[in-house]
Amino acid sequence: MKTAVLQLPGLNRDRDMLAALTLISGQAPQTVWQTETSIDDDVDLIVIPGGFSYGDYLRSGAIAARMPVMKAVIEKAKKGTRVIGVCNGFQILVETGILPGALMRNASLKFVCRQVKLEVATTKSAFTEGYNQSEIIDCPVAHHDGNYFADADTLATLKDQDRIAFRYAQGTNPNGSIDDIAGILSENGNVLGMMPHPENLIEAAHGGDDGRRLFEGALNLISA
Repeated sequence: MKTAVLQLPGLNRDRDMLAALTLISGQAPQTVWQTETSIDDDVDLIVIPGGFSYGDYLRSGAIAARMPVMKAVIEKAKKGTRVIGVCNGFQILVETGILPGALMRNASLKFVCRQVKLEVATTKSAFTEGYNQSEIIDCPVAHHDGNYFADADTLATLKDQDRIAFRYAQGTNPNGSIDDIAGILSENGNVLGMMPHPENLIEAAHGGDDGRRLFEGALNLISA
């Protein structure tokens, strides 16, 4: 599968994502700059990495969501292309309206950088099919505005449609997110937004590889 990684001013986790995708897929991803208005038709997976796009001015992800390249991402997502937004990428996807809800300042009002436990809330997506239902995995977080919020109706919809991908587990919620939500899926399941950084736990050198199966699923590398 051909992959693409977005690059916007202020993102600082793009190299981590490029390295992870290259290691797992065996080929270097295409890089797509903020001013580009199209993404190659043969791209199967688009990733928006973490960081602080445009300095997190206005709201985290608000300016990035209005860049020309995001129109291309929205079009590709509507056609079924898989999209992953990690950390600031998740914030950007929410700001575009591709994913519902809002990401607010951490409840502690402090930047949080540590490893947490995640519970796999559904295996009914390409991103999570490599895990077991309710499996507990490790994953690092590094964010200041990761407190996910959705109104009661939206939260009920996410639950009813099995669109909660990951929850913070075992009392490790680092930001106060409602219902311990760490990641959610789009209505058709081809878009994943999550605050933790699976790209930073994919090989022994990282101290574990719990994040690897997420990318293997997205890249159709999970064996039946």
